Amino acid sequence: MTAMLQVHVCHDAAVRVGVVFPHQEIGSDSARIIAFAQAAEDLGYAHLVAYDHVIGAEPSGRPAWWKGAYTHRDPFHEPFVLFGLLAAVTKKLELAFGIVILPQRQTVLVAKQAATLDVLSSGRVRFGAGIGWNHVEYEALGMEWRDRARRVEEQIEVLRLLWTTEVVDYTGRWHRIDRAGLNPLPVQRPIPLWMGADEEVAVKRVARLADGWFSHLAPNDEGRAALERFRGYVRDAGRDPGTVGVEGRVAATGTPDDWARRASAFRDMGMTHLELRTAGSKLPDLDAHIEAMRRFREVAPVF
Repeated sequence: MTAMLQVHVCHDAAVRVGVVFPHQEIGSDSARIIAFAQAAEDLGYAHLVAYDHVIGAEPSGRPAWWKGAYTHRDPFHEPFVLFGLLAAVTKKLELAFGIVILPQRQTVLVAKQAATLDVLSSGRVRFGAGIGWNHVEYEALGMEWRDRARRVEEQIEVLRLLWTTEVVDYTGRWHRIDRAGLNPLPVQRPIPLWMGADEEVAVKRVARLADGWFSHLAPNDEGRAALERFRGYVRDAGRDPGTVGVEGRVAATGTPDDWARRASAFRDMGMTHLELRTAGSKLPDLDAHIEAMRRFREVAPVF
């Protein structure tokens, strides 16, 4: 196992830099999972991002299936359970859901799970929500597919109420809470709620509702233009773009100098957060993932 490097985390850095949990490559050995998270923390990364897929579909006979989409062969650890483990073995690392497919889950139960995790991690949760793309997953979980975009807006309202109010009395289109509340409430009231989005209508929803955006923007002219449009949508919603975070992703492909250039370009675009994605880089083992984190820490001018 690669030795852990102790590096001071700079909390006042202009960009908060995290790393993506390599679901599909790390395996199911809890010791390896813990080692990855602790290495990220020891190397000075501010947060760990985990994805959400409850069930994977077998793609044969599905001609409209997304090219390159996840299937039943792609392993994913359930993020609330994963972060419950990692909260116990880390001290400073923010636990970032990037993202939970919210409309396929029960809102009040999600609120309870996130609040509990926030309490047990001493306020280290950043909750990310999105509507997803996998209708098979929705069907398997007994949730409606067609109204997911409208429903997520009410879900966000309900989550924030439950995270900040001792007793909630709420009647909506999809939710009825009759004078009830969570106990304990989270440390953060409310827990920061970010969203993931790619389609323009969904990006506008992020601009209206979320504390931040898990983006898939590229560090180029097209990405800069998309970011400026997003900031315009935030202003159109009567909000200050300076109060809404944006996270970019640096893939650990190419050379470390390539990683550094991408990170610098994202910084210059005004990103508040970055994440390093070591997955998908054909790294042979856990030590190689940790070494990639270490190398990015050395070359990227954003820490």
